[in-house]
Amino acid sequence: QVQLVESGGGLVQAGGSLRLSCAASGPTSSTNTGGWFRQAPGKEREFVAAISWNGGTIYYADSVKGRFTISRDNAKYMVYLQMNSLKPEDTAVYYCAVGPHYRAVLGGLYPYESGYDYWGQGTQVTVSS
Repeated sequence: QVQLVESGGGLVQAGGSLRLSCAASGPTSSTNTGGWFRQAPGKEREFVAAISWNGGTIYYADSVKGRFTISRDNAKYMVYLQMNSLKPEDTAVYYCAVGPHYRAVLGGLYPYESGYDYWGQGTQVTVSS
């Protein structure tokens, strides 16, 4: 069973930065697509960013494009989300997820939960105005 653990969340003022990390353990594969989603109170979980197994293909939601950067370190089984210029509307629980490349990227399911098989517990990000 693959396990994902997020860290790096916290409270930050608007305009600030945070770096989220996602550590994978268990029978994971470095060829998985890594993704970040978030869920604000009272809202559905939404796609934030995704990165293919070799980092060659990256996707962002329009709401974070230019402010967030997704990256990965396959040697360490880590996926990161650097968040800059944070806004109060970025407040949410952030989840990392991994899914097979053929489904998430080749199948075009990277912005949907169905593109991923494993999920972390989430880390809270709160941006104050």
